[in-house]
Amino acid sequence: MFGAALDSLGALLGPRLVLRSVTETDSTNSDLLEASRLDPRPQLLVAEHQRAGRGRLGRSWSSRAGDSLTFSLAWPVSAPLAGLSLAVGSCLADSLDPEGRALQLKWPNDLWHQQRKLGGILIETAAQGVVVVGVGLNLSAPAVDQPSAGLLELDSRWSAPLALQTVLPPLVELLSAWRGFDAARQRAFAARDGLLGRRLQAGAHEGVAAGVDRDGALCLRRADGSLQRVVAGELRLLEGSSS
Repeated sequence: MFGAALDSLGALLGPRLVLRSVTETDSTNSDLLEASRLDPRPQLLVAEHQRAGRGRLGRSWSSRAGDSLTFSLAWPVSAPLAGLSLAVGSCLADSLDPEGRALQLKWPNDLWHQQRKLGGILIETAAQGVVVVGVGLNLSAPAVDQPSAGLLELDSRWSAPLALQTVLPPLVELLSAWRGFDAARQRAFAARDGLLGRRLQAGAHEGVAAGVDRDGALCLRRADGSLQRVVAGELRLLEGSSS
């Protein structure tokens, strides 16, 4: 499926990135975490199907063969990783929806279309300063409990190889230039922040989402006007819908 796309990407990106595809595997992130212990060079692994894809907080990533794009990108990174998942989300959204009309971001690692999950990001650290960025994008909405969306709702021309060719070069550029979650990257996230102004519950905390700070933490405006930083945990929308 991905042969021609990888040939095209190889010609564009050059030999600095090792490109591989497999028909199926348990998890592209797990595979690259292991591979990076032996070879710290930049590597891409894309799978037609993941049997045991992983998401945030230990969740599984549900997909059927042919209905999604699942890949992982391993890259040596020396700068702080705080905010990287938000920057990756912005990069993906800008690549897939350059006019900014269809995709939003749900802190800390989801792509949204009309408040339904279209994609997710999982970032893990490997040995020797290598970070592994896992990406899952729905082409068709999977049959799961939470509201889901797919790229084919945006445009019937989308395919997994086309999506890979669209998002990978900007993602490589992002990781190559990563020096932290700077002001420009904060603005890029803010432009697509799907939670901004919404009432949320985050663990024991409740308030109105007021964006993110320079470390990528979610800021909640509490009833007394103070800000509460949230760095991890479950979020629940308090406007009649849940997440």
